[in-house]
Parts: sequence; C-alpha cells; structure tokens
Amino acid sequence: MAMTGGKDDGSPMMEMNTTPLIDVMLVLLIMLIFTIPVATHSVDIDLPSPTPPTDTPPVDPIKNKIVLTPNNEILWNGQPISQAGLVSNLQQSLTFSVEPELQFEPEAMASYDLSAKVLNLIKASKVTKFGFVGNEKYRVFGKSENAGPAVVN
Repeated sequence: MAMTGGKDDGSPMMEMNTTPLIDVMLVLLIMLIFTIPVATHSVDIDLPSPTPPTDTPPVDPIKNKIVLTPNNEILWNGQPISQAGLVSNLQQSLTFSVEPELQFEPEAMASYDLSAKVLNLIKASKVTKFGFVGNEKYRVFGKSENAGPAVVN
C-alpha cells in the first residue's frame, strides 16, 4: 500500500498550529504549581520565654503527664480521662500556689488529630509549665529504639 500525501494545491492552511500554544500553557501551569505554597497544618503554641532564676527554685514534686494512645484515649497520670475532664484538670492545676509541670507524650501511633485537639486545649487553659517528653525515642526515624546516639556532622 502506497501512502499518498494530502492535496497540495498551494492554498493557505486554515488551521492554527496548536502545539506551541499547548507547550507554553504547560510551562505556565508548571510554574503556577511551583509557586503555590504548600498547605501546612500547625498549632501555634506560645512557649514561655526563659527567665533567669532569682534564686534556686524548690524542686517541684508534682508532675502531671498526658499520654495519648493509638486508640484515641487520653491518659492523665496513667488514668483514662475525657476531653472535658482534661479541661477541668488543667484548670484545677492552675489553682495551686506552685503550678505543677505538665508533660505531654503522645505514643508513636497516636492520632495527629487528637494531638492537635489536646494541644489546643492545653494552650486555651493558659498552662505555663508545659513540656514535650519522650521525643528522644524518635531521634532516628525508621530505626529501632536501641540505635545508639544520633550523630550530627
């Protein structure tokens, strides 16, 4: 089978060549995608600024620990508690003459949604002695807990 060309009678083409137009549009689309900022979900926490101690503060024996479990359970010092109970306990901790330290430790597979909600409750309660504990377990991502000290070059 022989192929034959189209009519070449010398008349001008009536269609526009859209290939360059499509190429330019793709480049503009890629540039637009790169310039759009990535949506980040964050919780702003106002951490207290360090102040130099006037004298040696007494050792605070009262430490409250909040643990979040993988099955969306909130533990207050090892005991299950609801979000309403958590708010009540946070308000009660502010009534002491020396505010107790509040430690926050979500387990590895705990829900990010629950973590964000609990952090917002803590922020709204105006607790000032707040800290994250247990982060050292995750110093090396994807390796066992006994991986040894992290090396920074």
